[in-house]
Amino acid sequence: MVRPIVVGYDGSSSADAAVSWAVAEAVRTATPVVLAYAFEWPTGAGPLVPVPASWPNAASRRDAETMLRVAAAEAAETHPDADIGTVVLDGPAALRLREKSRDAALLVVGNRGHGGFADLLLGSTSVAVSTHAHCPVVVVRGAAHPTAPVVVGVDGSEPSLAALRFAVEQAASRAVPLRVLRAWHPPAPRWQPPAFDPREIVAAERALLDDELTGWREKYPEVTMTAEAVVDNPGRVLVDASRTASLVVVGSRGRGGFTGLLLGSVSQQLLHHSHSPVAVIRDSIPADAR
Repeated sequence: MVRPIVVGYDGSSSADAAVSWAVAEAVRTATPVVLAYAFEWPTGAGPLVPVPASWPNAASRRDAETMLRVAAAEAAETHPDADIGTVVLDGPAALRLREKSRDAALLVVGNRGHGGFADLLLGSTSVAVSTHAHCPVVVVRGAAHPTAPVVVGVDGSEPSLAALRFAVEQAASRAVPLRVLRAWHPPAPRWQPPAFDPREIVAAERALLDDELTGWREKYPEVTMTAEAVVDNPGRVLVDASRTASLVVVGSRGRGGFTGLLLGSVSQQLLHHSHSPVAVIRDSIPADAR
């Protein structure tokens, strides 16, 4: 069974951008697409706010189905070879999307939404989906430059190594270069050892990157891979690199912290400020899930 690309759709312009990205990806990889809408309980529902006796009611469900059909038809006009399906889910959105991600190749969302997918980027739903999805999550924001490199941030953690694998495969399938970045904060001056030399650390970190890339270079000799190590804020480095990227890839968590409980600070920074689409990868994603 071919795993589909699932798109969280709510009719917003941001969701339309997610559909455009996902359909183009689906055509390039010969993968079906499913546009998914989830019903949330009406905002403010409670004893003082009347709600339908049955939710979603028949009229609301028909409206959602019509919205999805229109979006699928518009996408098919520009990509007639795409295999596009639709599905209406009964919320909450985060839970339903995570369930759909079990059998998905990718889960794609826009950077802002409304209705069933409100807060998908900036609220708790985005954290839940990006942290706990069973497949890579792509947040479509900014502008994708089709011939630009795929950029990936690597820090040696398991999620970042999973991100590296995903990024290499993306660069190979897109026939674009791969740019691998490792950035870190230097220790505060009071904690620096007497012989502290940032240049030595850069050289050592660059050597580690080259070692990590050796196997991938042998497996994908057609992909031009560059490795860069810098002393700087990792989030700032990746946001800056996103200005000229086709896709930025990052692990859901880096070194330290409560792994698996929250989305990492670098991932959060990219989701808010990246100039190109962002792929968030978990370390537990199996190799056969893509």
